[in-house]
Amino acid sequence: MCYLYAAKSAFELPKWGPNLEEFQRRFDPELTYGEGPNRLKNLYFAYLVEMRALAKVAPYLEEELFYTGNEKEDTEVKTRVKDLLDIIRSFPNHFDESKLFQGDSVKLKEDFKILFRNISRIMDCVGCDKCRLWGKVQITGMGTALKILFSGDSMGPLSTVTREHRKSKVPFQLTRGEIVSLFNAFGRLSKSIHEIEAFRDMAR
Repeated sequence: MCYLYAAKSAFELPKWGPNLEEFQRRFDPELTYGEGPNRLKNLYFAYLVEMRALAKVAPYLEEELFYTGNEKEDTEVKTRVKDLLDIIRSFPNHFDESKLFQGDSVKLKEDFKILFRNISRIMDCVGCDKCRLWGKVQITGMGTALKILFSGDSMGPLSTVTREHRKSKVPFQLTRGEIVSLFNAFGRLSKSIHEIEAFRDMAR
């Protein structure tokens, strides 16, 4: 929102571009009564959670059939997904979900389901169609990430989820919508972090 900001003028069409002043208004500690840094921490935390989920579910996704209706595009999508997963797995300091989600994992999972269902209902009240769509994609993406982190035989930075877990006592499976939402949500967070670094360079 700050990086593609419409600079309006009474006599010209809006010009879209980075707006450092707007970024500082939303995230500067002094202008946000100390809340700005917490907002940025939440952004980075969400990014790490979704990246860890993709690393954990990588074996499952590498065996997934990505059907677009075009054989050439199917092959290209599968190759790009594998390249992305290889980059993610090379990250040295993955988020350790076992330290955060301690206690009764079944109860935590149900609590998160209720929470995300309520947030989704709130999103239904948003008037802007585009905002509502992207909000729901983000919510579904994070919900999918948490579903992955709670799945498998264990939790922790070395645990994974494979297609074999479809046959487990608690079957694991991702829908097409969940996979699309997770990739889109992670892409949006990645773009936001890249833009934050650009603003930091501008502020220097």
